[in-house]
Amino acid sequence: MKIYLSADIEGTCGIVSWDETVLEKEDSKIYREQMGKEVASACIGARSAGADEILVKDAHHSARNIDPRILPEYALLFRGWSRDPLMMMSGLDESFGACLFTGYHSGASTGGNPLAHTMDTELTYIKVNGEIASEFTLNAYACAYYKVPVAFLSGDEALCESAKKLNPNIVTASVNRGYGNGSISVHPNLATRMIEDGVKDALSGDISRHLIELPKHFEVEIRYTEAYKAFKASFYPGMKMVDEHTVSYETDDYYDVLRMILFI
Repeated sequence: MKIYLSADIEGTCGIVSWDETVLEKEDSKIYREQMGKEVASACIGARSAGADEILVKDAHHSARNIDPRILPEYALLFRGWSRDPLMMMSGLDESFGACLFTGYHSGASTGGNPLAHTMDTELTYIKVNGEIASEFTLNAYACAYYKVPVAFLSGDEALCESAKKLNPNIVTASVNRGYGNGSISVHPNLATRMIEDGVKDALSGDISRHLIELPKHFEVEIRYTEAYKAFKASFYPGMKMVDEHTVSYETDDYYDVLRMILFI
């Protein structure tokens, strides 16, 4: 069984400040360590369920957050950005048996996480077919594009709850709960145990239960905080201006959506 794991940090246990997410900031050290521990726990859970190959994508900011030494020797680590349209899912293809997500967070314009955003902190929101999209949403659809089951998610409580709309069978580990501009979290050691047990559970039994259906058509609306950025984005082929801050894009091919997001 070949597993893909995409790891972010704003849904890592205990995190609450942007300074805790930036490689160059001293405050980030313990949260980058916790990010790595959560990923390692997911790998251990996957191995227990029969995985013989695991590709971990460091998918936050610099993509240089995880200390490779903290991971099991059977895990492969993809650091840095390839700059292809899959972005946080770079390297994913049809050969993977399932996908796992750790450290993920609620989307822009929602209150589930004090660090809620989607792809770019200067976006007010991204909507797909009228619904607010998180980075998990966008990446789960990438899995569906390649027919890879979306088996497990850890992060904030609100995101874990919303993920059930895409896959009612997904196994989640809620390690944080947003509270205004703060966050209430479980103990970091408990978070790693929850993730290991959750992944093992998610990859046991019929994994096809985690397949999600890819919509046949995509209407994407993106709203920027600054008008000139919407103006610039409006020049992307097929993009339409909705108002001074908002653009929209339609296609039947989800890879077109991913390519559009990469370039704008």
